Amino acid sequence: MIFRFLNADVTGLIIALVVIIVMVLVFVVTRIRKCPSDKILVVYGKVSKNKDGSERSADCIHGGVKFVIPFFQSYQYLDLTPLSISVDLTKALSRQNIRIDVPSRFTVGISTEPAVMQNAAERILGLQLDEIQELAKDIIFGQLRLVIATMDIEEINTNRDKFLEAVSDNVETELKKIGLRLINVNVTDINDESGYIDALGKEAAAKAINEAKKSVAEKNRDGSIGEAEALRDQRISVAIANALAIEGENNSKAEISKSDASRREVEAESLRRATAAEKIASAKALEEAYVAEKAAEIARATREKASLEADVIVKTEIEKQQKVIQAEAEAEQIRRKARGEADSIFAKMEAEARGTLEILSKQAEGFQELVKASGQNPSAAIQYLIAQKLETLVGIQVEAIKNLKFDNITVWDSGMNADGKTQTANFASGLMKSIPPLNDLFKMTGMEIPSFLGKDKPEEKVVEKKEEKPVVEK
Repeated sequence: MIFRFLNADVTGLIIALVVIIVMVLVFVVTRIRKCPSDKILVVYGKVSKNKDGSERSADCIHGGVKFVIPFFQSYQYLDLTPLSISVDLTKALSRQNIRIDVPSRFTVGISTEPAVMQNAAERILGLQLDEIQELAKDIIFGQLRLVIATMDIEEINTNRDKFLEAVSDNVETELKKIGLRLINVNVTDINDESGYIDALGKEAAAKAINEAKKSVAEKNRDGSIGEAEALRDQRISVAIANALAIEGENNSKAEISKSDASRREVEAESLRRATAAEKIASAKALEEAYVAEKAAEIARATREKASLEADVIVKTEIEKQQKVIQAEAEAEQIRRKARGEADSIFAKMEAEARGTLEILSKQAEGFQELVKASGQNPSAAIQYLIAQKLETLVGIQVEAIKNLKFDNITVWDSGMNADGKTQTANFASGLMKSIPPLNDLFKMTGMEIPSFLGKDKPEEKVVEKKEEKPVVEK
């Protein structure tokens, strides 16, 4: 009986001990906390001190396992889910005192840096995500206004990297104080009430259009010059081929063919140079116009910028600067226009001089060929040229007395002379002799009149006759 009693007590004791051990194990297991990767475990209560011996308000753990001492410690989780905050900032004052609208979107989250996690545990532990979002939004609004107030609109609009970097530095510094970090910044658009940003955009567009127009004009000019040169080469080649083909026909047509070829070559050269000069002058005029437009646009942009920055105190000075800029632009435009006209006149005169040089050169070549054809006898060549103009010279002689009118002619006729002519006949004959006769003209040029045109008769003595009464003819 005693043995059985002892066995029952031992068995009960063992069972009680086992139950106690199981309960302790269950309690210990329930106090072990595993931290997920998307959360921060914050253990507060009786916690370890810092390395320098100062007290800490909580232990922050990101990942891993932590045993929470019962009765002395408790725990909560901080969610690392990113928060997207829409910040529609309006009428923010820039450094130029121009109000702008900067709608943007910020993405923030609780930081996993040890020092920043400690700030999060002390300041936002227990807050809902909406409350954390509103707190961060207030901080972002203030820092965004501060950054805009230190920058010009041109910097904000054109140098977005610098603007975003300044915003990120300022905002993240303030967010770290409450345990948050800045993940991303996205500025959707920038607008201003005065239309200054639109004016900057129009200025850039006008500049790009003017540069494109200038490039097109230069390409058109190069194409026109190339086409004119090709046409010149073609016409010269055709003229040379025609001259060579006609040269073998006969001697009488050889000089005419050379003359035609020379004339066509000169005409082709003159046409090419005139076309090239015209195209170059047109291209320069377009270029000057684009430069003037660009200068006008720059002056206009400067004037608008000055008018936006101006106030009552500096209005007079700004108007003075505007007038100076406008006068300089007009003077520059006049100078460029005058330079273009001078270049055009120079090109035209140069083309005319070259054309005259070509004509004289071709005439010299033709005369050299004529001398060669006449057996290296320059006198014969000159006589040939004068013979070609003989008909014209005779015509001029005839025209000299063709329309000669006499109102009254008084002739004292004394009858027949030794040669059988009367005084009246001698008067008419002498009148004709007052013009150089054909034979004398030939003698002056070193030639003799052909025999079939007549020879000089020997001079005959004139026999005087008795005087008779004068006869008056009308």
